[in-house]
Amino acid sequence: MTESPDELREVMHRVRLEIGKAVIGQDGVVTGLLVALLARGHVLLEGVPGVAKTLLVRAFSRTLGLETRRLQFTPDLMPGDVTGSLVYDASAAGFEFREGPVFTQVLLADEINRTPPKTQSALLEAMEERQVSADGVTRPLPTPFLVAATQNPIEHEGTYDLPEAQLDRFLLKLTVDVPGRDAEIAVLRRHADGFDPRVLDALQPVADAETIRAAQAAAASVAVTDDVLAYVVDLARATREAPSVQLGASPRAATALLAAAKAWAWLGGYPAITPDHVQTMLVPTWRHRIRVRPEGLIEGVSGDGILTAVVRQTPVPR
Repeated sequence: MTESPDELREVMHRVRLEIGKAVIGQDGVVTGLLVALLARGHVLLEGVPGVAKTLLVRAFSRTLGLETRRLQFTPDLMPGDVTGSLVYDASAAGFEFREGPVFTQVLLADEINRTPPKTQSALLEAMEERQVSADGVTRPLPTPFLVAATQNPIEHEGTYDLPEAQLDRFLLKLTVDVPGRDAEIAVLRRHADGFDPRVLDALQPVADAETIRAAQAAAASVAVTDDVLAYVVDLARATREAPSVQLGASPRAATALLAAAKAWAWLGGYPAITPDHVQTMLVPTWRHRIRVRPEGLIEGVSGDGILTAVVRQTPVPR
């Protein structure tokens, strides 16, 4: 029996509560993961070591009842280690394709910036077209499909910056901060009481792939007025005209913001997106898609600061 929109939203609320059994103080990041899932997008999680990035993704996928694989990105990782490769089968006297870790519903790409661009690019087709082409054969990926990649913002030794084409495949870039004092005390209390982050048996799946696909369809059906569409375009054009910006938001960035705003509006029970929804999702959707001029970086200008100024200066439709 198909669940109603209200029932689907209640499932998403239960997902938040269930993840809270394992991860404390990261409610905004959890919501961002849900937005990306509903909008059929991918997430780049950036934070210093020890702020539960990996645990968060594992808890997220377990609570949603999705198959998950973790791939540790290293300098010697090859594209075939991600997508799969042809392997000789002696019994059949021929080659057969052996699927790589990308053939899953949630791929945890841990420390994605530790592998060279050649291997990073192996994810481009998978993230955009939800398929893998090898040996002249195109193989579809499971649905839903989400890549949650992590990276450390302060460590540059032995890392490779993600090129713009790769960054553009991520719907959201979420910053995973150190939790507040009270939340950190609660984390320590749980560990003192015996919590083991390597074992998530206490988390119960509260959804499944069919429920998620229904929620994705419901989020995509949220209405958008012409005024709001024009507002998104005006915001994108404003980033291109900002003096400190070398590369502004592209038309694909505008469509990404629209999808994220739809998902955020649907989670809140709104039948149509408003400028507030657009403003809320703008920074996490565009912070990794704009490039600040070198002279701006020297002066301490940040992408988040530019985007905040763009929101403040762009006229809002009534």
